[in-house]
Amino acid sequence: MFSASNRISEIIESETLAMTKRARELKEQGKDIISMSIGEPDFNTPEHICQAATAAMEAGYTHYPPVTGLLPFREAICRKLKNENELEYKPSDIIVSNGAKHSIINAVLSIINPGDEVIIPAPFWVSYPSMVSYAGGKSMFIRAGVEQKFKFTAEQLDKAITSRTKLLIFSSPCNPSGAVFSHEELKAIAEVLQKHPHVFVISDEIYEKINYCGPHVSIASFPGMRERTAVVNGLAKGYAMTGWRIGYLAGPAWLVTACEKMQGLFTSGTNSISQMAGIAALEGNQQPVEDMRKAFLGRRNRILELLKSIPGLKFDIPDGAFYVFPDVSYYLGKSAGDEKIDSAEKLCFYLLNDAGIACVSGTAFGMPECIRISYATDIETIEKAIARLKDAFAKII
Repeated sequence: MFSASNRISEIIESETLAMTKRARELKEQGKDIISMSIGEPDFNTPEHICQAATAAMEAGYTHYPPVTGLLPFREAICRKLKNENELEYKPSDIIVSNGAKHSIINAVLSIINPGDEVIIPAPFWVSYPSMVSYAGGKSMFIRAGVEQKFKFTAEQLDKAITSRTKLLIFSSPCNPSGAVFSHEELKAIAEVLQKHPHVFVISDEIYEKINYCGPHVSIASFPGMRERTAVVNGLAKGYAMTGWRIGYLAGPAWLVTACEKMQGLFTSGTNSISQMAGIAALEGNQQPVEDMRKAFLGRRNRILELLKSIPGLKFDIPDGAFYVFPDVSYYLGKSAGDEKIDSAEKLCFYLLNDAGIACVSGTAFGMPECIRISYATDIETIEKAIARLKDAFAKII
């Protein structure tokens, strides 16, 4: 009989999506579930962006776009990168894709050959290792736990690089930890990379707009880094445009050309209407973005305040994104009634079944002693969720 190819078995399902799917199934069964597992703003897309989409349709932007993206949108991206990030790019240095995730897999498949090593600092976004594996590469992990504020150091990077290292992938602000690298920290990392010119960088900056500690800094802005960095960003998180599926990559011409070829094979161009709406997002009224950032900051402060009442949790104050990533080692190896809690995965399923709260195990992010809790929801829901969590954790002895 027929069966799926071996290639399919090599793809690891995102644990974030798996937990969200399970929570949705329980909701459909009538269970009272609060999902704090998915990384999606609960806000609707700002009205002026939606209006721009309507105007684009009326103006006839309903045909196949170029694989690399519509020129007016790529020009807007170039202006954004120059004005906000001090990065100079031409439209030919930009490719628009179906979300930042699409941009990253395009880049990984365009850079990595079988056997190449890729350094991935942990905690990391769940899909990085699977992407590297799919490309035939080998993931090499650097660990940075809560004691390091979940940020790898330049010294750790220097020790990890070998002659086989081809790529470094990291995010700032980071999913899942919310850690944000400072100018000085990125400068030190860039200086290490100057000693190793064979290492390319994918800088995942999708959470750029959700930053609580000052202006965003891109590693591509440091001397010698622009030509060896793929800057990946998009509109999903900062502009509450997850469903519009717009991401982009800025990088050297050879990489953009390769990504164009890759994307042309898989999906061709990205939604033309979303791209025109993207111009309004980048160049229109930015107050909704700031309002959302302030709302997330208020939620962060409240959830941290509430989590302090749960004994044994260790966590850092996240400086960006909308996640808390507590170390739950204190509870691992204990039991809730007859249920042995010997892993973060079992803890998350216990919390789902007992408290009706969907979180994600840190194992998916390279930190098996942690869980990820999203606070991309309103204060009332956060308060209700943490009250349930507190009761559930109290039963673990």
